[in-house]
Parts: sequence; structure tokens; C-alpha cells
Amino acid sequence: MTIATTRRGFLRGGMGAALVTTGCHPKETITGERAPESTPTGATPSERVRLSTTINGTVHELEVGPDDAALETVRALGLTGAKHGCGHGACGACAMQLDGTPVATCLLPATALAGRQVRTIEALGAAGLHPVQRAFMAEDALQCGYCTPGFVVEAAAFYDGWRAAHGNAEPSRDQVATALSGHLCRCGAYASIYRAVQGACAGRYEAEAGSPRVEAAEKVTGAAIYTVDVQMAGMLHAKSLHAPWAHARIRKIDWSKALALPGVRGAIDLLGDAKRVRYAGQEILAIAAVDERTAERAIELVDIDAEILPPLMTIAAATAPGAASIYPRGDRKAPNATEGPLIPEKWNGNVRGPLKLFSKHGDKANRAIEEARSIGVVAEGSYTTSVQCHTALEPHAAVALWDGEKRLRVYLSSQSVRTVAHDIAERWSLREEDVQVIAHHVGGGFGGKATLTTEVRIAVDLAKVCGAPVRYALDRRAEIMIGGNRPGASMAVALATDRAGELVGMRAHTHSTAGVAVGTVTTVLFRIIYPEAPRELVDYDVVTHAPPGKPMRGPGGPPAFFALEQTVDELAHLRGEDPLVMRKRWDPNAARKPLYTWAQAIPQWKDRGPVAADKGRFRRGVGVACASWFVFAEPRSRLQLELSGGELVASTSTQDIGNGVRTSIATLVAERFGVAPKDVHVRIGDSRYVHGPMSGGSRTTSSIAQPCTDACDQLQAELVEIASRRWKLRAAQATPKGVGHASGLMPWRDVMRVAPHTVVVGRRRRDQGGFFLPPIAGAATERYVAGAIQLTEVEVDTRLGHVRVIESWLGVGAGRIVQPTLARSQAEGGVVQGIGYALYEERRLDPKHGFLLTGGLEDYRIPGIGDIGPIHIHFDEHGYEKVPGHNVGLGELVTLTPAAAIGNAIFHATKWRPRELPIRPDRVLGGLRT
Repeated sequence: MTIATTRRGFLRGGMGAALVTTGCHPKETITGERAPESTPTGATPSERVRLSTTINGTVHELEVGPDDAALETVRALGLTGAKHGCGHGACGACAMQLDGTPVATCLLPATALAGRQVRTIEALGAAGLHPVQRAFMAEDALQCGYCTPGFVVEAAAFYDGWRAAHGNAEPSRDQVATALSGHLCRCGAYASIYRAVQGACAGRYEAEAGSPRVEAAEKVTGAAIYTVDVQMAGMLHAKSLHAPWAHARIRKIDWSKALALPGVRGAIDLLGDAKRVRYAGQEILAIAAVDERTAERAIELVDIDAEILPPLMTIAAATAPGAASIYPRGDRKAPNATEGPLIPEKWNGNVRGPLKLFSKHGDKANRAIEEARSIGVVAEGSYTTSVQCHTALEPHAAVALWDGEKRLRVYLSSQSVRTVAHDIAERWSLREEDVQVIAHHVGGGFGGKATLTTEVRIAVDLAKVCGAPVRYALDRRAEIMIGGNRPGASMAVALATDRAGELVGMRAHTHSTAGVAVGTVTTVLFRIIYPEAPRELVDYDVVTHAPPGKPMRGPGGPPAFFALEQTVDELAHLRGEDPLVMRKRWDPNAARKPLYTWAQAIPQWKDRGPVAADKGRFRRGVGVACASWFVFAEPRSRLQLELSGGELVASTSTQDIGNGVRTSIATLVAERFGVAPKDVHVRIGDSRYVHGPMSGGSRTTSSIAQPCTDACDQLQAELVEIASRRWKLRAAQATPKGVGHASGLMPWRDVMRVAPHTVVVGRRRRDQGGFFLPPIAGAATERYVAGAIQLTEVEVDTRLGHVRVIESWLGVGAGRIVQPTLARSQAEGGVVQGIGYALYEERRLDPKHGFLLTGGLEDYRIPGIGDIGPIHIHFDEHGYEKVPGHNVGLGELVTLTPAAAIGNAIFHATKWRPRELPIRPDRVLGGLRT
């Protein structure tokens, strides 16, 4: 890439909108060009070498280039179980066994395969499942499954060596952690992975053991197909040019040399008329070619004439006197960082707000806080949280294929195939029935894949321009840079009690930055956990020249509770009161009441001792935090239940991102007809099916459970009528085990075997008393909130500043649990992600130029298996009587408490309270010194 630039003054000019606001999809006009006909190319023949290698027992004669990686060479043979995760050997998703030793094949040159024996995940279970595969299935040691093949390949090698040396002895947690230290799971399935590997090594899985997750076998054998695995004849590969500056005006783009490169098929402009760059990493254009190497070389040949402008990278810079407006008046089309529509607010330069929608008696709250300084107790402080990246291990990826001018199929790593299909139809002026979006398996999302995003536009537009299917996927650096992030926040919080210890005033002012996006709301979470107190809750957006934030698992929640629950803890210590007892007195949440009793009985809490009791180098403490989360549902959700040839087939246009919705559907249907969940064929991940819920907002199970029940009711009614007619039964009626009648019982299986093809569609009925809020962006808010309590024990190394999580306990009040093992996995994963948010994760940008400094998984640190300590999950299933099925979501609730619980545990250990995330060693040492 050749770039000609000039520098202009700090206040030079205004900027046009370069981005489309989430939820608003203008009609698409493609600015692109098809390359002249050329012959495919890659490395020149003189550079390529021939080699012979044995893969899974079969000899392959291959021709490879000097830059070809072993991973992509093997995947090109259709063996797609090993995954491209990070591209630099940090995550382990690409692991294969080379001459019996696991290796990271994303870094291994393909030439290193010459004369070697390669064993992939596909071979591991070819002649019957390996004990490690059976253990992973039985213990649910997986969620989305994207990282699972790498873990299984490594764990199988460890198992083989361990059993040969130690027999049936069980390895310790430290030994397992050491063996799997080169592997990462963004879903956080580590607790179950420990159980699986220890159990397999101890000989507990030498025979088939079953699985609570219906698609587990596909995931542990590498058979599950993700968007990045889709291969088509004639498929082109796209790469994009990412802006290397945080703020620039593009004067001219010349891609003529790129289009002349043999193998290049076309290019599209992604900036449109605005020609503005507002953040480093912004996609300027995209090029499709016959392979990735050619597309990358073509990007390097693009000439850009750009004027670099000074960026505003921090809240302080964006709010400084005289700071240039990132969105000048009349041009404030900032992207939406929320899950719903933007609430209109006024702008003042780069600040949007204040949003005071969730305040109540704010003046009274402020007076109470001031009065409490003399007659009560006040706790107040400022808290700052970092930007946390979604960085799902399967990157944002799309494969698009046009069928003529008006029919389109898109394979997409998505949390909402139906919503995206609707948005595609709207944007490209197509009929919705002519658009098909498919997501067979999704390698994690966490909120970052819920909408129509740029990878879809690139694949769809290039497929149109080039007249061929096009694949586009972000690499790991781009995924961390622009794939989505939880906005950072600065919060000033004050709480006050009267002499009796009752909460009389609450104040929270928050400034959040979602980069160039707006709409972040944090203080609403203060309202739903302690709703009785007068409160002044104020939110501001501050825009900067950083990539746009997106909703991330529990949007606004982890930063809110990090600040609020530490302030509550501080208030309890100032009063000399048990922090759990004080919370219980303030808390009206019926779902959480039994959890207080559970938490108070945990020995580590009862025996915790006074603050800062330890005096040596290593000091332990126990902290507690509570949280609430909304209960959402998607009222339009449907489930089609089909009886065909005696088999049950359930279908809906939801998708499984690791949350286990396939299993929930199969379980709910199987329970009603006396069959095993594996005998219910579940079809999801296709926008053509009946309306299914988005995988976001903790709404999936609560939205689909009632349609399952309704569809089963309808089908059973049909079967009763069929049985009555066929066998002339008297007083026939549906019972849990079959068709009851005057002479006995006919099992459901017997009726289904003779029943004709039957199709019913179940719907979600209205809640008793209706919703608290009507549907907004498809989701309605229930009249309940879910509740959680977490205890965490930590150890602080006062010499090095390192904080180690010793053990975690999480109590969850989320109604009826459909599949307890999978719900446990979700909860454990939420705790792991919360540990990462508290201790490790921090996206860092160059403060002067805005480019990404933490562009890999060795720089952007997420928790590994050795970082977590044992995790204990407790479910209380009481309550939610007016919600159909008594099911509410828990996927976001379980991420809200870890950071605050860790912060409170550190205070208990050291008497120093962390107020900035992540809690890095340098910050710990600085805090202890003060």
C-alpha cells in the first residue's frame, strides 16, 4: 500500500459520517470494479515445492509454497476440524499431532510436513471415540466448540502419556493446567475441561458415557461446520485495507495496479462519498482474489492520497476546551453501541447527554447524601474500567453467493440469522424470502455478532461485482481492533445511609466512551438492584477516534456493578456491618432472597476473619457482590414441530453460539414424548425457518421454551385424535406417558410410529399481567429481574502485585433450569470472562496515533485454564411464576459480579480498594504503597 499524506492543523475542518448507524440500513449502492480477466496465480512455480506426507494414515502428495502454513494446507484437503484462531500460536485452536506430538500448525510451515505423520481431530475418533472425547462430551467441557478440537488433540496426547506412566492415577489441577497452557477458550469452559481431563486420565471414560449436549459429538470430532469452514467451487477470498490512522480525509484511491495483478477479481470502496476515516482499523476498501495471498498482495498495491488529521484518543482530549467536534452539528450519525434504539439526547461538542431517564427524586438523593455526612454514613469514590474486546475465537466471517440478480445466500457467523436476513433484504432491495442466512455452528459471539456488519457487505458486494462466491473473515488483529468491544467508563458514585443503616441516597455520574459510537448506558443497573432509594443517575457518552463499541455480554453491567458493589461494600465496612446482611436488608428481589441464606452458609464466608488479617507476603481475602439483570423475551418466537416417519423434527430460526439452545429444544420436546433428547432432530441456524429468537439479551431460552411447550401440546392433541380414530379409543386424553384411555395407556412412541406426517407451530403466549415494556427491537421486558450473588476468595502477592483467584462461588436465581449441566457451563463461563475483565483484559491504543497496541492474544490477555481456581455454581429455581415455563435467561447475569467480588476480596485481604480495571500488578503495588 502506497500512501501519500499531508498534515493539517488540529482544528482543521469538519467531518462527514463514515459509518452507518446500527439498525439503520440505507439502500446499497455498490462502488466497485471488476478486474480484467486473468489467470489464477499464487506463488510462482519455481517457488513451490512438492512433498509427501501422511495425514490420518493416508499418503498425500502436495505442492506448497514457501509462505503456506501447515494449518491451511491441511484444511484445504477438507479436514477443517483444526481451526485458525489467533494466527500466532497463542490459542491452540490449530493443534494437530505431528509424529505424535501436538503442535501449533498456524505457525508451522507446510514444508515441515514432508515425510511426517500428521494426525488431526478427524482421525482421533474415526475408529471409536477416544476416552478424552467421551469425557469432554460427558462433562460438557465445551460451549461454542470452536476451540474444542485443539483442546482434545492436546488432551489426548497428555492422556496417552499420563496413562502409560501413571495408570489410573488422577492428575492434579496444576498438571492439567500445565499440559493445556497453550490453549484458550473464550467461552470459559475451563472448569469442565479440568473435570473431563482428570476423569479421562483416571479411567472413568473408557466406555461410552453419553452427553448432555446434543451436538457434542460433532464438536469433539471436528465435524461441526462453522462459517470459516465453508468451501465452495470457485470461491474467491477477500481482504480489506484497514486505515492505519485514527483520523484522516481520503483525497484519492487508486486501485488500478491491484486490479492488474493476476488472480485479482474485483474491488469495492467502503467509504462512499464521505471519504472520512474516524478510527484506525476502519475498512477503506476490499479486494477479492483467487486466494488470500494474492488478495493481500493486491492490498499492498493500492495507492491512497490521504490527509492525516490529529485524533482525539481519550475522554480528556475529547472534552478539552477547544477540542474539534468528531461529529459536527448536522452530521451526528454516530453508530449505535446498544442493543436497542438510541434514546435522543443533546450534544455538547463530543459529549452526548446527560441521560437522566432512570433518576428518581435526584434532588432528594443529593440532600440526603449531604445530610448523611454529619448524621449518617457516606461512601463515595471514582472508578474507571478498561475497554474489553469480544474477541470470539471464530472471527467475524461471511461467505456470500448470488443466484441470479435477486436471490442471495449468506453463510454468516451470527447471533441473529433472521434479523440479519431481514436487514440484508432491506439494504439490497430484495424480497426477504429470497435471502437465506445460514449459521450451522457459531464460534462465540458475546454480543458482537448480533447485527448486519461490514463483513456481510464486503462478501455480498464483492460476490455481486465478481460474479462468484466470496469469503471474507477478519484476522485476529482486526477482530480485536474492530470486531467489537465493551466501552470503557469513568464513574463517580456516592451512597448514603441514615443512622439506622437504611439506604437514603444514591448518586452515580458516568462518562462512557464507545469510540465513535454512542448509546452506552450504565447507571440503569444501579436502579434495578436497590430500587427503593432516591437516586440521581446520569449517563454521558464521550466520542473519541477509537473503533466503535458494541453490546457485550451484560451491556453496562460489569462496570456498573464493579463501582456500585464496591461502594456498598465500603459502606458496610464504614458502618461495621456484615456486607451480606446489609445487602439483604436493602434488597427487595424475591429471586435473590434464598441466595443470601446460601451465601451466608459458605464456610469461607463464615470464617473469613477481619480485614487485612494476613501480614505476610501472600494475603488472602473473601469478597461478595450481588447483581440483577433484566428478563427479556422475544414474543414473536415460534417453533415448528414436525412428525415425519415416526421421527420428531423441531425447527426455528435461532442459532447456537454455545448457549446450548439445540439441547434446550431437544430436552423440552423429548420430555413430553418419552424419548431421548438425541432422538429429537433440531434444525436451527437458517433464516428460512419460523421466527426464532436472537442469541442475545439472555432471551433465547425464555423465548423458545414456551413455543416448545405449545407445539408439544398441539402435536399431542393431534396424536390423541389420531389414536382415537385408529383404535376407536374411549375417553382418550394426553398424559405424560402417552394417550390414556378407558382401557389403559398407549405410549407416545407407538402412536407416533403410525401417525401420518403432521406439522404444528408453537407460539409464545403472553405473560400473566403482560410485559413491563412492550417489544422494542423485537424484545419485550418482563416484570421480573433475575438475581445473582458471588463470593470470591483471592490471594494477593504483596511483593509482585499479582492477584490469584483461589475459588469462586456463584448463586443464580433464574427460574427453572431446562438443562442443568449446560446452565452450569454458561455460569462458569461467565465467571471466567468476569475474571478476565477484572484482572487481565485491556485493549490499548497508541495515545498519539490511535493504532492498536494489543493486537494478538499474547498482548490482549484473556484468562487461561490456570487462572481461574475451582468454580461452584448453585441454582435456586424458585419464582417467576407469571413467566411462561418459569424460564428466564442467565447468560448475562453471570458475568456481572466477578469484578466487584474480586475487588472486595482484595480489600478484605489488604485494606486497599482497587478502583481501576484491570487490576494489574503495577496498580496493586501502587495501591499498597499508598
